[in-house]
Amino acid sequence: MKSIDLRSDTVTLPPPEMRKAIAEAELGDDVFGDDPTVNRLEAISAEVMGKEAALLTTSGTQSNLTALLSHCQSGDEVIVGDEAHILHFEAGGAFALGGLGLRTVHNDERGRLDLDEVRQAVRSRDVHFPPTGLICVENTHNRCGGSVLSEDDLAAVRALADEYGLPVHLDGARLFNAAVALELPASRLAQYADSVSFSLCKGLACPIGSLLCGSRELIHRARRFRKMLGGGMRQAGIIAAAGVYALENMVDRLADDHANARVLAEGLAGIPGVNLIPPQTNLVYFTAEGWDLGELVRRLGGQGIICLNEGGAIRMVTHYGIDRGDVEEAALDVRSLLEKRA
Repeated sequence: MKSIDLRSDTVTLPPPEMRKAIAEAELGDDVFGDDPTVNRLEAISAEVMGKEAALLTTSGTQSNLTALLSHCQSGDEVIVGDEAHILHFEAGGAFALGGLGLRTVHNDERGRLDLDEVRQAVRSRDVHFPPTGLICVENTHNRCGGSVLSEDDLAAVRALADEYGLPVHLDGARLFNAAVALELPASRLAQYADSVSFSLCKGLACPIGSLLCGSRELIHRARRFRKMLGGGMRQAGIIAAAGVYALENMVDRLADDHANARVLAEGLAGIPGVNLIPPQTNLVYFTAEGWDLGELVRRLGGQGIICLNEGGAIRMVTHYGIDRGDVEEAALDVRSLLEKRA
């Protein structure tokens, strides 16, 4: 039985051309700054995001934590959405390793921060309070259905942050999905943040890696924190080569993932008892009336449709390696399972 793995775009496997680039990468010791392929990837990434410099890290979690440590001091508070990946899925690194508090404000269904709550969350300069050190936004927003923050959304956060002299970090693990959906260069979205991270190992189909981009001064500080977190890598060009290939060849094809997500959503939406919000990018979330979602995930897995129960909804993610036939089959299997139960 064929399996269709829709758990995440992290399950992508590199295309043959990317594997070839990895095998042929020119290498050096990156901790000494001697790996030419890493240097090239960092230069390309900074340019793509419209920033002065970039730093290769092992993961989006490491990129985000490195950013928080670079912007803040121990004891500071970081304002994040209550559905933020940094809050829910990054193992409490901000608390445990940074001594940072995460002060939450409401995310609406599109992933936007409630700006009135942000304003109220900014601490006054009183010795009784932890200083506010940073505001974080997420684009696309995972737990809000892969939703896209527009330029207007990001500009509004930037303007508020400027009122209080605060930096902004953009968790852009899937920022290229947002850029493709909005038909904008990623730099147009990154311009509203002082730092931005993006993942190589999701829709871009690399086996590992993330980039943190920002000013030269910020990235200089971040390099030390990356080392502290165990992220100082040696012949990391084997990772970077995949990233270079991805930035040159894998961005535009994200539109195919979005199209497949729409086909999947349309198929699911026609099933009685299924509720979903039409996807903006490659993440499809839905519920099924009368079903324990954990049981539904297990039953679908038994039919070869692999997905997740996340946050009270089933998540299916389209990605490189999933085609239109796969999502049509997945929708039919969900329909068959639900109709048998009805």
